Amino acid sequence: MATAAATQTKNKSVLWDWLTTVDHKKLAVLYLIAGTLFFVKAGVMAVLIRIQLMTAENDLISGQVFNELITMHGTIMLFLAATPLLFGFMNFAIPLQIGARDVALPFINALGFWIFFFGGLLLSMSWFFGGGADAGWTAYVPLSTREFTGSGMDFYALGLQVSGFGTLISGINFIVTIINMRAPGMTMMRMPLFCWTGLIMSILIVVAFTPLAAGLALLMLDRLFMGQFFIPDYGGNAILWAHIFWIFGHPEVYILIMPAFGIISEVVPAFSRKRLFGYSAMVFAVILIAFLSFMVWVHHMFTIGIGPITNSVFALATMTIAVPTGIKIFNWLFTMWGGKITFNTAMLCASSFVPTFVLGGITGVMLSMAPVDYLYHDTYFVVAHFHYVIIGGIVFGLIAGLHYWYPKMFGHMLNETLGKITFWLLYIGFHLTFFIQHILGLIGMQRRIYTYMSGQGLETMNMVSTIGSFVMSAAIILLVVNIVYSAFTSERITVRDPWDARTLEWSTPTPIPEYNFAQIPQVRSLDPWFYEKVHGDGKMKPSEPLKDIHMPNGSILPFLMALGLFIWGFGMVMINMDVPTVVTGIVIAVGFIMTFGTMVLHSKEDHGYYIPLERVKKIEKEVG
Repeated sequence: MATAAATQTKNKSVLWDWLTTVDHKKLAVLYLIAGTLFFVKAGVMAVLIRIQLMTAENDLISGQVFNELITMHGTIMLFLAATPLLFGFMNFAIPLQIGARDVALPFINALGFWIFFFGGLLLSMSWFFGGGADAGWTAYVPLSTREFTGSGMDFYALGLQVSGFGTLISGINFIVTIINMRAPGMTMMRMPLFCWTGLIMSILIVVAFTPLAAGLALLMLDRLFMGQFFIPDYGGNAILWAHIFWIFGHPEVYILIMPAFGIISEVVPAFSRKRLFGYSAMVFAVILIAFLSFMVWVHHMFTIGIGPITNSVFALATMTIAVPTGIKIFNWLFTMWGGKITFNTAMLCASSFVPTFVLGGITGVMLSMAPVDYLYHDTYFVVAHFHYVIIGGIVFGLIAGLHYWYPKMFGHMLNETLGKITFWLLYIGFHLTFFIQHILGLIGMQRRIYTYMSGQGLETMNMVSTIGSFVMSAAIILLVVNIVYSAFTSERITVRDPWDARTLEWSTPTPIPEYNFAQIPQVRSLDPWFYEKVHGDGKMKPSEPLKDIHMPNGSILPFLMALGLFIWGFGMVMINMDVPTVVTGIVIAVGFIMTFGTMVLHSKEDHGYYIPLERVKKIEKEVG
């Protein structure tokens, strides 16, 4: 991990260095570690769910615990695992791909991570205070009101508010970075597609997380202060929550899948030895997908009784979104067509992503037809569709990106043999687990049930699905083993570009200096690094003379500010606990003072520091 930044300007302890860092490369590692921990936690819950459903009339897990497991599994996977893992790759790659020394707002970047992390901890603490949230990851009202749920839903509402705020400010930071920090010559239409998908994801976050934050605030007011927004007994409207949630919820799918699209669009050209086919069409396709994603939320509510005209309009919009998605699929295939393909682990994951995601998209088009959705809506067909999109899309994209960028991030390769075994275990286990769930749904197995009667023809297929989940778990365990094994056995990589890749991050030394580029590069084409290897002298042309380099100071304030929000959130949850009011007030006050006190401390102007020219020359000589 220390190889993420090659140099240190100050002598610090390792712990203090990581707690105070604002370096985007180190924050990328922190995002990947945190996301992996939450991923493993949610994965264990998934295995427990599948064990419970492995046989008919199983009493291993009670209905209450099962509800908590499916709620926390879905919530953690989407908000606390997939999102930070994608942010990890975005933090590492995007500043390098646009030729920047850091993100536009390094302090905000660190603050976004720590707020996300402490929000995730707040959500997870519910297990120690009466059990997890149990109203489903969508938290439908009235199931999520105080009448039907305990303090777990308070942790849900406040934990997601805190965590979501961190995600929101991180999205704003990436928008500013991509628009303002591009190297000279890097026009918008010369950006790598991963940068485009990161930009679109960030815009979606800003637009979609805002209604989610508002909805969670209203839910919190209902639960803690007897508000009247969603509770019918007090004149509220339960359907209002469904609208608010899905206005966020459907764009959230594209918030997650967009960076995966970008990763595939980097890996496929690199290992096909070809330029990405139809770059301009791909750019406009992701823009169109983002635009349409806000016009389809009601297809999650076809069975709610809105009416045939509204259902038809949203059904058509849902079918339309398949068109730009199809453009991307064909462009990936045409990129591979005629290429000199290297089927390493990254390329295996990227190429398998295409048919897997297509299957998830096809079942999505099936569900977009309102009459059909009436039949499938509460069955395992929807569960299968959703996981084909999320796991078939995001997880395969993440593993492709991990193997692709790992040598640049950590200075050594992952073991390729173990990587390929991981891929095949994951691929086989995934299809064993979820393909058969389409059939389970078609023959009538309901979702959200914790057991089922024998003699309905469900036992064998559920057994197969559970075996598939064990195989997937073995794949993830092997991936972790590969990371540890490679750290001790792989040779260090000192070459800049072990893949003969195309984008700017591969023009930097390995390991990457803390300032990324001694001289900001001059970009002359799409795929600028590949262009210079073919048409130049194999080096990026500098756009500035070699000089002192300005860098931001590290700070402990993001950590403390996020900790203050965590304490405040926990104090708010205590309102519904059997705790003296004075104690609750003290905890809330401590969190409030800590949060705003660190804001006041941060208001002092911080000019950063300069790395002297002599030191820059010395570092460049050392890294070659």
